[in-house]
Amino acid sequence: MPKIKVGVLRGGPSAEHEVSLLTGANVLKNLPSDKYQGQDILISKEGKWSKMPKVDIVFNALHGEYGEDGWAQAVLEERKLFYTGSGVKASALAMNKWLAREFFQKAGLKIPPAVKIEKFLPGSAAEPKFSLPWIIKPVNRGSSVGISLVKNLSDFSPALQKALQYDNSVLVEKFIIGQEATAGVLENFQGQKIFTLPVVEIIPPIQKNFFDYQCKYDGTSREICPGRFDKKTTLAIQKAAGLAHQILGCRDYSRTDLIVAKDGIYVLEVNTLPGLTQESLLPKAAAQVGCSFDQLLDHLLTLALERKGA
Repeated sequence: MPKIKVGVLRGGPSAEHEVSLLTGANVLKNLPSDKYQGQDILISKEGKWSKMPKVDIVFNALHGEYGEDGWAQAVLEERKLFYTGSGVKASALAMNKWLAREFFQKAGLKIPPAVKIEKFLPGSAAEPKFSLPWIIKPVNRGSSVGISLVKNLSDFSPALQKALQYDNSVLVEKFIIGQEATAGVLENFQGQKIFTLPVVEIIPPIQKNFFDYQCKYDGTSREICPGRFDKKTTLAIQKAAGLAHQILGCRDYSRTDLIVAKDGIYVLEVNTLPGLTQESLLPKAAAQVGCSFDQLLDHLLTLALERKGA
């Protein structure tokens, strides 16, 4: 039986280019060789695609803008190619943190107070009415790119300028004191349409106050899976992650970042293409329920192939 040709799409003109290269390389390395034949499809930082080989399915290993916001998905659909992960609409919605918040709130999920600042809208950069500290981040970026923690008003303007380097819209969010957590979702797994993986508890290094871009990938954070939450809290986290996945219309898999605070569980954002590097959280959580990395890849590709065959 001929092997299924899998085009692994990686790189791209986003701020997460390097992480995408790592995810894609890890996917290519671990595709079950008895079933799949991997084909590397690189996109340069300038957005130039390498020669597109003839493939049966595409594994979308992109991250951030252009790869996770619906752009690459639209290109693939225009070429009539089936691919892993969420479609155009859900990808764009999840990437836009401001719009996603509205969906979370309507569904009854708890979200931090926030305001949006627009680069070209005079007067929108007024200081928020809620108290410090604040988290400032680009509206349409992932992986904690361009994010800052502001504890003093003197830090507000520099943090704002940093975030505006990545996007024309910036989210200023109340910093919620609590325990950081993340929960992955797999569809049609172990007999469940929406299967929530074990919760991961995240402990940034002591010199950091939150899980920023650097400590997300440099191995300095402690990641405990399953997280040390009581059963009630764990179930509440998993329920929130499953609901967030569904209300945004995500597909195949996702990972939701949350804060467990004294007054409840806050949903921060949904990642429609979670990292699949050796440091990444979703594969670690999947391993806890007996799903090895190659099995995880096979499952995601099977879901995409089923769409192709439908």
